[in-house]
Amino acid sequence: MKLPLCIWTAPAAAAAVAAAAAALGGNNLQQPLAVQPSTIPSLGFGTWNLDKSNVTEAVSAALEAGYRHIDCATIYGNQKEVGKGIADGLKKAGVNRTDIWITSKLWNDHHNPNLVGEALDQTLSDLGLDYLDLWLMHWPVASSPDGTKLDYLDAWHAMEKLHHTNKLRNIGVSNFSPAQLKDIIQNSDTKPAVHQFELHPYLPQEDWVATHEALGIAVTGYSPLANTNPTYNSGRDDPPFLLKNIDMVAIADERGCTTAQVALVWGMSRGYSVIPKSSHLDHIKENFEALGCKLHRGHLDRIDHLSDKYLKRFNNPSKSYGVKLYDGLQDS
Repeated sequence: MKLPLCIWTAPAAAAAVAAAAAALGGNNLQQPLAVQPSTIPSLGFGTWNLDKSNVTEAVSAALEAGYRHIDCATIYGNQKEVGKGIADGLKKAGVNRTDIWITSKLWNDHHNPNLVGEALDQTLSDLGLDYLDLWLMHWPVASSPDGTKLDYLDAWHAMEKLHHTNKLRNIGVSNFSPAQLKDIIQNSDTKPAVHQFELHPYLPQEDWVATHEALGIAVTGYSPLANTNPTYNSGRDDPPFLLKNIDMVAIADERGCTTAQVALVWGMSRGYSVIPKSSHLDHIKENFEALGCKLHRGHLDRIDHLSDKYLKRFNNPSKSYGVKLYDGLQDS
């Protein structure tokens, strides 16, 4: 099955969003991208929290199933195993390296400009690759023995220099606030190609997604299945598990899809890529088959309103970092 590419759809409040984008500096001239972000396959495979013992098999199976977008990161601690899975999956799927999109991320402890190149070289070595399609700054936060602080511009400028080598096709950011994204755009020669942040029916962030459209920055939504991720340890006061939400179940039953497929289609329909993860082969295949699940506008509208009752951001390490993250965004 051929993977669709991310296609932006016009937001309802286009004029307001365009004005917001202009305020962020979206009219500045920027360095052209080596690869347009619209080439990111809409359905990717995430590797966060996948155990070293089975992540190689999972990544290989994902590529064999048809995924052409793999998302990884230094902090996940499994990039060597992911790299083995990529090599094995390419062989089994009969495709070339140039047929797939690989994203990785710079971790907080290498924001010192003198360490950024070292971090990229280590990532490429671990993955067994010559280049990345996309390298993201994982957080706008730098950590050192002296503590943790908001610090990203110098690291971004170091990433910009590497962007001009054959090791990187695109650079981007993850988990930035509007003010931080504005800071990057107005004080750099290169606009982020992609911004990755938490997106699911309990955290739709409509205006933030639309702002990126107006800025010409592609979006990847992580945790597209919301609190299905056991890392989030949903408590008594949290929303019901997304995949057991009665509205999601009803839509899935009506369309002959699974609830996971419904959640993924909802995300892709909004014009961004999604990166579900799983170590179970049946779930890996099931998630990929979301490409065959068709929802009507009424279904999408119904899902849009889940956050009216259940608005929830699950990934917010502000307390542990000792800094304010996501300022100005939903459920910050």
